Amino acid sequence: MQRSNHTVTEFILLGFTTDPWMQLGLFVVFLGVYPLTVVGNSTFIMLICNDSRLHTPMYFFIGNLSFLDLWYSSVYTPKILVICISEGKSISLAGCLCQFFFSAGLAYSECYLLAAMAYDRYMAISKPLLYAQAMPGRLCICLVLYSYTGGFVNVIILTSNTFTLDFCGDNVIDDFFCDVPPLVKLACKVREGYQAVLHFLLASNVISPTVLILASYLSIIATILRIRSTQGRLKAFSTCSSHLTSVTLYYGSILYIYSRPSSSYSLERDKIVSTFYTVLFPMLNPMIYSLRNKDVKEALKKFFKSA
Repeated sequence: MQRSNHTVTEFILLGFTTDPWMQLGLFVVFLGVYPLTVVGNSTFIMLICNDSRLHTPMYFFIGNLSFLDLWYSSVYTPKILVICISEGKSISLAGCLCQFFFSAGLAYSECYLLAAMAYDRYMAISKPLLYAQAMPGRLCICLVLYSYTGGFVNVIILTSNTFTLDFCGDNVIDDFFCDVPPLVKLACKVREGYQAVLHFLLASNVISPTVLILASYLSIIATILRIRSTQGRLKAFSTCSSHLTSVTLYYGSILYIYSRPSSSYSLERDKIVSTFYTVLFPMLNPMIYSLRNKDVKEALKKFFKSA
């Protein structure tokens, strides 16, 4: 089908389905997930700020992860709720650009932050007696700032290259948010240089942090194997099990979508995977880091008693 070549001023987000009952069901699901995400992450941040037992490097990073997840989910979910119940499914070009910019910037920042958290877990296990000296507050703040800076510097490159593509006539995005795969599908022609930019950003924001995480965990495993008692090994591993779960879920979905060439994008399949890391993952993180964490449970009990 030949496309007309004119300037696109808005996009139509199709969402998940055109079936009204399915849309209503999804609206109810997302309406339940979003408050849980906001309350869970906000509570985590509040506990970390108010309880002195949680004033450690590990919880400083977890608090920043909750902050990222809180805003990450807020970039997507309100618009998803509107799409599910409203006939007007349009989003302006400026709105699409802003959603794209902040969602990708927060996602890239989270990639770097998870790598910083892996290094923190390595220091906690390899140097337990010198942990506070090995991870001073200044270093922790610098690592978090580097995470945000790296994420948003790279997203400027991605956004500027994506929104200078020529979009031909068809402005219907077969997805629930503005993302690389559906926007590439709408482009008249994808420059070879653009694919090179995607590969560079994938290497910079996903592959490089993944290598750092793998290096940290190889060092952690080597340290754990040097521990003689089985109980000591299990205790050491339990300190990083939550982070390992978080990394596996997040990086698994990210790599699945963005490590493939644009010619192999499957929008229907990608919608399901995207839902996981954009909506469900931010809700699950507070649970992952608190269910088996005695310090968080005690802080929560203390909060309810004082309330």
